[in-house]
Amino acid sequence: MKTVTMRVTGLVQGVGFRWTTQMIAQELGITGTVKNNPDGSVSIVAQGDELPLEHFIKKIKASPSVAAHVDHVDLKIIPNTEKFTRFSVVY
Repeated sequence: MKTVTMRVTGLVQGVGFRWTTQMIAQELGITGTVKNNPDGSVSIVAQGDELPLEHFIKKIKASPSVAAHVDHVDLKIIPNTEKFTRFSVVY
């Protein structure tokens, strides 16, 4: 089990990015959260087994929503301090 945080910049708010991210996470068995930030970026905490997590990260970098455009993903591996049971959108 591995946990990463991602700060995604680009056209990622108001374009279905969080909803699509949640759908992809659920398909891959990834748990965690996704939320909008006041600066226009999106923050993701994703937790899962290494291979599904790698697929998830690739999909985020490629922009999961057709209306979104990802400019940059700041990715960090963090300790597994919290165990998530599902992937949810934080409002």
